[in-house]
Amino acid sequence: MKNCPKSINCKGKLLELETPVVIGIINITPDSFYRGSRLQQIEAIEKKIKLHIEEGASIIDIGAFSSRPGAEIPDEKTEWVRLLPALNLITEKFQEIIFSLDTFRSSIAEKAVSDFNISIINDISAGNLDPKMVETVAKLAVPYIAMHMQGTPDIMQVNPSYKNISNEIIHFFSDKISIMKDAGIKDIIIDPGFGFGKTIEHNFELLHNLNLLKILNCPILVGISRKATIYKTLGITPEESLNGTTVLNTLALSKGASILRVHDVKPAVEAIKLLTTVL
Repeated sequence: MKNCPKSINCKGKLLELETPVVIGIINITPDSFYRGSRLQQIEAIEKKIKLHIEEGASIIDIGAFSSRPGAEIPDEKTEWVRLLPALNLITEKFQEIIFSLDTFRSSIAEKAVSDFNISIINDISAGNLDPKMVETVAKLAVPYIAMHMQGTPDIMQVNPSYKNISNEIIHFFSDKISIMKDAGIKDIIIDPGFGFGKTIEHNFELLHNLNLLKILNCPILVGISRKATIYKTLGITPEESLNGTTVLNTLALSKGASILRVHDVKPAVEAIKLLTTVL
């Protein structure tokens, strides 16, 4: 079995993954499930980017649509109009920072990477929602975060079902990785998609067996920050879910996660530092 890659090439910027890293979330949306992450004014976006950087984020992930369960996905024009001011901002003021773009649309990915400071594509559908995405990412020669999702955001939480969730996700990614490599994508990151077409029980089972995904020899990204698995289990709100997020992020790190995608960067960075010191 080959070793998992310890670095990825982000348009000439080498990101080391020997020690796990943190992605800070920037949601340019009016309807994300966590109210504290909703940003639309450019001043607030710039302030949040600076905070994420100061707190230790290695990547900033920008997205202009909410993929929460039941969310209405905006059309392509709306997504682009929301993104454009932020893309101009990061290209003008944050050239040295690695930015990823959360989109499933190949046309938006191509414009953002070609004309702006975007160097990673983060696709919740692993190419399933746009058949041109994989070939586009390959042509752009940037890393690709491919996520597992059963169904689509509008229906994904309507009775999701698995016989063995870990095995099914491994088979899903085995097929996808083969397709992506054949297309010419060199840096592939896998995201098992906590909360995307999965019940709370599925999410806990997936987290318990996360180490099994290491057989795929790709960096593993975990995005469980403030999600329903935490706040519904504890009987609290997303706004009260930071402590639970840190607990589950720490468990994910202990089981092989290389990247944490979070709303709150500092606690995740501290979890990584403490865990790597112990281990």
